[in-house]
Amino acid sequence: MALTAKTARSRGTPVKENGVKLEEGLNVFKSDRFDAQGYVQSRCSLNEKELRQFCSNLFDLKKAAAEEMRRSVYANYSAFIQTSKEISDLEGQLSSIRNLLSTLATVNHDLAEGVKIDLSKSVEGSTENGSLTFEDREPSDLENWLAEFPDLLDVLLAERRVDEALAALEEGEHVASEAKQLKMLDPALLLSLQNAITERRQKLADQLAEAACQPSTRGGELRSSISALKKLGDGPRAHSLLLNAHYQRYQYNMQSLRPSSTSYGGAYTAALSQLVFSAIAQAATDSAAIFENEPDYTSELVMWAIKQTEAFALLIKRHALASSAAAGGLRAAAECVQIALGHCSLLEARGLALCPVLLKLFRPSVEQALEANLKRIEESTAALAAADDWVLTTVPTATRQPGRPSSTSLGNTTAFQHKLTSSAHRFNLMVQDFFEDVGPLLSMQLGGQTLEGLFQVFNSYVNMLIKALPGSMDEEANYEGSGNKIVRMAGDDAQQMALLANASLLADELLPRAAMKLAPINKVALKDDLRRRSSDRQNRHPEQREWKKRLVSSIDRLKDSFCRQHALDLIFTEEGDSHLTADMYINLDGNVDEFEWFPSLIFQELFVKLNRMTSIAADMFVGRERFTTLLFMRLTETVILWLSEDQSFWDDIEDGPRPLGPLGLQQFYLDMKFVICFASQGRFLSRNLQRVINEIISKAMTAFSATGMDPYSELPEDEWFDDICHEAMERLSGKPKAINGDRDLNSPTASVSAQSISSVRSHGSS
Repeated sequence: MALTAKTARSRGTPVKENGVKLEEGLNVFKSDRFDAQGYVQSRCSLNEKELRQFCSNLFDLKKAAAEEMRRSVYANYSAFIQTSKEISDLEGQLSSIRNLLSTLATVNHDLAEGVKIDLSKSVEGSTENGSLTFEDREPSDLENWLAEFPDLLDVLLAERRVDEALAALEEGEHVASEAKQLKMLDPALLLSLQNAITERRQKLADQLAEAACQPSTRGGELRSSISALKKLGDGPRAHSLLLNAHYQRYQYNMQSLRPSSTSYGGAYTAALSQLVFSAIAQAATDSAAIFENEPDYTSELVMWAIKQTEAFALLIKRHALASSAAAGGLRAAAECVQIALGHCSLLEARGLALCPVLLKLFRPSVEQALEANLKRIEESTAALAAADDWVLTTVPTATRQPGRPSSTSLGNTTAFQHKLTSSAHRFNLMVQDFFEDVGPLLSMQLGGQTLEGLFQVFNSYVNMLIKALPGSMDEEANYEGSGNKIVRMAGDDAQQMALLANASLLADELLPRAAMKLAPINKVALKDDLRRRSSDRQNRHPEQREWKKRLVSSIDRLKDSFCRQHALDLIFTEEGDSHLTADMYINLDGNVDEFEWFPSLIFQELFVKLNRMTSIAADMFVGRERFTTLLFMRLTETVILWLSEDQSFWDDIEDGPRPLGPLGLQQFYLDMKFVICFASQGRFLSRNLQRVINEIISKAMTAFSATGMDPYSELPEDEWFDDICHEAMERLSGKPKAINGDRDLNSPTASVSAQSISSVRSHGSS
């Protein structure tokens, strides 16, 4: 189940669902009645697509299993090594106990048989009968060798002739073993020989260990000493001395490396990386040459290398990363991390993958620098927003950092032609500069955290833009991230449209373009198959596509506030009275002589406002006309939805003291027709808007029918409404009237409006 959970997390799918699927798949193999041949035959009946999917699932499971095994081994590596050492120690102790018990059994056996008594009698008999013969007997060659052997070993040890001493010890052990088996020596002499060998072996081992610990012992001399110590049977001690010798050497070399507050962190990191990782590399080479990659010694090497890497990381964090991270110096922190990782990655050729250790230790410092950087962007942008005049300009050259061109200027001469206000320019330039330092963020798998942090900063900026809307002070001032920051109000329509221009340009173009650096293209893969470049571009970065959707959703909040504010300004007066009431239609039937057919005032103002905003948007949203179309579509929908959901309005229409008369119905029908006409002309007549208007008209006609009159007999033809709406739009927009009142039959108004009203009539009559 752990493997299932890991796999599910790596794909971003629910763990429980994948776990159930994997468990169900494994139940087939767990059954006692599992038929391998039948299972294979069932898979052979699959078509090519199903086989490919089956192979893909198996490959994903294989990768997930490998990843789980790697993490499990890494997580339990220390415990495994400690347990192995304890087992090795226990085996040694058991062997010693076994030898002691064997010796004790031999002594007991000798005592039981009376060996010493027989030997004493034999010696006494020899003394009495042949004492002269023993004294006169010449010593044998073996006895002579036994007498000279200790002195020979002492000479070899004194002259430090290690190879000859090893050979002599080996010869002595061979003689002792043979004499014991053949009983060629007196037990006392044999014991003396064994003691001499043990004593000189220990003395030689101490000499070798002392030599290995000397700072002057290097290279071949060190390897010879360690190899000799290993031959003496003390391999664990030899390997520990080898690692300690390399540790002492680089510690001695570090004495000349003294960091200072004024020194360059990258230079210190490079020098220290060279010392530490060179020592680790040389230790790995010597260990492999002497101990031939034996598992126990390889494990000790890995643990030692991890320990040295952790100590190195602490030094770098203390002397190079701490200050830069606290000050938000992401570039300095990133460069130090890159240098360290570059040196560390060279050890992978020797089988030591220590980069994950460094990344884990450096990650908190880089995260701190990242958060400080994003905080600085937010605070700097907020400071400019407090004094922003909300006038769109091209990027001011004075705000660019000297000596470091922004990434937007590289290979793109038109990038600076984007129009933003001063706070948005500052936000964009700081973000572009920020993304110059994202290299280590990718290697540390901080891309997602970077995108999330940038989204929060952008969201905070959008909150400030919402606060800049005059009507949003009471409702929008407490958005998370805006706090009590002071923001200059956007007074007129042009300034308020500039708020939307800031947010839309940042979210749609500038920020996603800069964030592409968080997902570098695999150039090798693209060279292998250039024909798939377009499809790869669409499927390469799902995380960034989701991130862009979140940016757009943040802009939607700004658009909602903008539309709600302007809709309320149209509907209500400053005193809180409504311009959109049922009386404006019900009271028409009492003023027939003074009545002139023209759209109601509120819808005239809506048309004028949209017409004015369209002119403003033409200069602000060049190449982004779709954004303004959707904005005006939403503003129009907001007004009509308010009318549709105003229960007091419909209560007066349907159940009021005075019913809706024929003139009121015609005026209401004309107003809705007018909305459809100018929305169609501006190309922001959405299906939802048309549906709501049709429902409103049907609702009004139903209320009129309740009075006993036929609404269709009271309503003129569609052409009559079209003429009035067209004339109203021309008068309100200041355009000259067409000759003879003719209209362009190809205009969207002529087709869409007639179709819309006709659909309402046909729907109501059916």
